[in-house]
Amino acid sequence: MKRFLALLLALVMTMALVACGGKNDTPSTDNTPPAQNDPAPETPAEKVDINVIAAQYGQNTGDWWANFVKEFNSTYENINLTVEVVSWNDIYTVVNTRISNNQAPDILNIDVFADYQADDLLLPAEEFVSAETYAKMYPAFLDQSVVDGTVWAIPDLASARAMYYNVDILEAAGVEVPTTWDELRDACAKIKAYDSSIYPWGIDMTTDEGQAAFAYYIWNNGGDFTDANGNWTLNTPENVEAIEYAISLVKDGYTNSDPATETRYDLQDLFGAGKLAMMIGPNSIPTYIAEGGSTINYAFAAIPTNGGNPSVSAGVMDRFMCFDNGHSDEKIEAIKTFFDYFYDDARYSDWVLMEGFLPATSAGGEIVAASDPSMAPWVEIVGSCKFYPTAKAEWADVKQGVIDVEQHALLGGDVAELLDTLQASLPG
Repeated sequence: MKRFLALLLALVMTMALVACGGKNDTPSTDNTPPAQNDPAPETPAEKVDINVIAAQYGQNTGDWWANFVKEFNSTYENINLTVEVVSWNDIYTVVNTRISNNQAPDILNIDVFADYQADDLLLPAEEFVSAETYAKMYPAFLDQSVVDGTVWAIPDLASARAMYYNVDILEAAGVEVPTTWDELRDACAKIKAYDSSIYPWGIDMTTDEGQAAFAYYIWNNGGDFTDANGNWTLNTPENVEAIEYAISLVKDGYTNSDPATETRYDLQDLFGAGKLAMMIGPNSIPTYIAEGGSTINYAFAAIPTNGGNPSVSAGVMDRFMCFDNGHSDEKIEAIKTFFDYFYDDARYSDWVLMEGFLPATSAGGEIVAASDPSMAPWVEIVGSCKFYPTAKAEWADVKQGVIDVEQHALLGGDVAELLDTLQASLPG
């Protein structure tokens, strides 16, 4: 019995020592209060870096993005956002150089996407955009970025095009607003006779907007970039006739002096200064002119057309896309946070109004139309615009190709031969 009690006592003492975590039976002389079992302080999580390359739309683009970055980074302390704003003349070179050096941006704001998608460089849109933000966007805009049934980019903003004209110049020259190509040529002749210091008509065939000029003329002559099956049709008779007509206006002295180097911004400056009577341009021109301090009396109308074809308003849509850079789950969530922040209704509408473009979200459209009644007709127009075939992988090459055709034609090249050569370089 005594042996049993001794064994039991020894067992109890051992359990007590284990329960107290004791490894030393020497009494402690430390007077520090016992630990309260608080968790160890967490090591601050590393910030997630997001880098964006964004296109420069106007004079205020850089400042807007700088403020955006400052506000975003102060709101989300676990994300380090950087945005590099690059001019349209340089952005393609900058991006392609980065890609070739394995330094693709996380997010890119540009117009083209299909060539990057064809090279397996992009993530599907629904992987980097939250469901809530994705649902805000006009379906027609999302459709412009579909390849093989998947949306690969989301719309940033859009613009529609129309013919702007100086009301006072046309009235002084005794000219009615032209609606056909014959009327346009006649109006140019009368304006030139009225005041030879005024350019009657503006054309931009630069690397900035040359593809737009190509579209204005072929679409309003019954031509197109592709046929109903999506096959390239750049050298059709309608397209040849359209570009020959545009080049003839230049050769007859009815346009700005150098369409190969004078961008639409140069044309807008001339128009605002009362030195250009008519031009095709985006809905952002009123904002551009107002910020330049111009007080000219102007209006806009449908783009002149030929052969009884209906007038076509060209729509241009730019995009955001996300490169597949092996992002972690945390990085993807941070990218979603970026887009949620950007497409916040009030913030996104501020962006669109500041740049003078058209919104790509329904809520943005409502806010823009309410904030600026002059934009309301454009918000409706953009839904029925014709767009470039940017979902085709060859679009980047075609875009540069039609600009090259125009610029060689300005130097005396044969339009039909130039378009034949371009068409022959394309698949199918």
